[in-house]
Amino acid sequence: MNEIISAISTANGVGGVAIIRMSGDGCLELLEKAFTPISKNIKVKDFEPYKLYVGEISCSGGFTDFGMAVYFKAPKSYTGEDMVEIHCHGGIAITQGVLKRTFELGALPATKGEFTKRAFLNGKLSLSSAEGLIDMINGESVAEVKSGYSLYREKLFEKVTALQDGITYALAEIGADIDYPEEDLGELALDTLQTTLLSTRKTVEELIAGYSAGSKIKNGVKVAIVGKPNVGKSSILNSLLNYEKAIVSSIEGTTRDVVEGSLEINGVRFDLYDTAGIRTAFDEIEKMGIERSEKILSSADVCLMVFDGAGELSAEDKLVYDRVKELNHLVVYNKSDEFSGDKNGLSVSAKTGDGIELLKAELYKKAFTSGIDRNAELIVEERHLNALKKAEEYLSASLIGIEDGVPLDVVAEDVKSVWDALGEITGKTASEEIIDEIFAKFCVGK
Repeated sequence: MNEIISAISTANGVGGVAIIRMSGDGCLELLEKAFTPISKNIKVKDFEPYKLYVGEISCSGGFTDFGMAVYFKAPKSYTGEDMVEIHCHGGIAITQGVLKRTFELGALPATKGEFTKRAFLNGKLSLSSAEGLIDMINGESVAEVKSGYSLYREKLFEKVTALQDGITYALAEIGADIDYPEEDLGELALDTLQTTLLSTRKTVEELIAGYSAGSKIKNGVKVAIVGKPNVGKSSILNSLLNYEKAIVSSIEGTTRDVVEGSLEINGVRFDLYDTAGIRTAFDEIEKMGIERSEKILSSADVCLMVFDGAGELSAEDKLVYDRVKELNHLVVYNKSDEFSGDKNGLSVSAKTGDGIELLKAELYKKAFTSGIDRNAELIVEERHLNALKKAEEYLSASLIGIEDGVPLDVVAEDVKSVWDALGEITGKTASEEIIDEIFAKFCVGK
């Protein structure tokens, strides 16, 4: 019997409506002690599932609220258990009063992600689906929400499960050959196994290849804006963001530290970092700013190299170019309103806004050089990537073993390890430590 857990499922703060959620055997009986239907002909114990009822809510502290309640009958509920929700007015005192009342009646405070963890343990969703759910909740861009939704709707789970099913069948063929050697199934089992492993490795490699784009979708594209002092890096940052984030001044070295800002391009979040001008520092504070700029450069997905288009390239400009030329970079000449003629790069004017939209398009192209296949299943979680790499290693070992004539029962051990590695994604072989770590990312009440 699962203990009844209770938590506020809506965001903290004042709102029109707040929801207190309970899950576990006996939660309907608990609701009966806290909720009185306005209709005298209806008893809480007779509530029709999935239907809202209006009534009075008794709160801790001796006051009453007027709201609604709904009953979700197991197993057709979010957690797979009996669940109830109380919908009250969204005042802080009211919400806390209802929550405390459920505790007084015997419910226990839910821990982070406990509702979703129960859903996973009760087979209502996979581990990867749970990760997609938290990605949706935490998503700051359209692309993040879409990729999270894809995970949540079990698309990756279905693909990986299909791979596991194929491996299971191949292992069964091997097992039959070992158990019934007189049937001479070895050649057939070997062909089935090799075909399955080659097909599985191809799919695994495709999934791994998608992680570069997938990780940028989830974590954002990191763009370092670099250049010598006073070429207009801060002005370009402000123009891209369409508001004044960075201080703009004609005095060199105004930007002493990294200034950050974010915007969406084609639904993807781009995190911009306006770095201190890269040059020999004149004081300790500027030196620290330049050191931080170097760290940003080392981890950036795209470097936006800014030059002053109104003048000739200086020795300082060339130093910046030498530092960045081997990285994934985009050359931009600022102050296009002050010069005419061709430049070997993109010309923009932070002052007038000319070329800024084109700059956004070029940044997107640089970030996703091969484009993004919106229909492909992109890997966005590092945990999934590590599991796939592990599976790839065992797949290669299995295929080498087959080519070298290693006995099938020995090869089967590596094949089983492929299945186990893939199971870390679906949750079929995930350790308790991994499961706890994933659900700890959730808020209380989800």
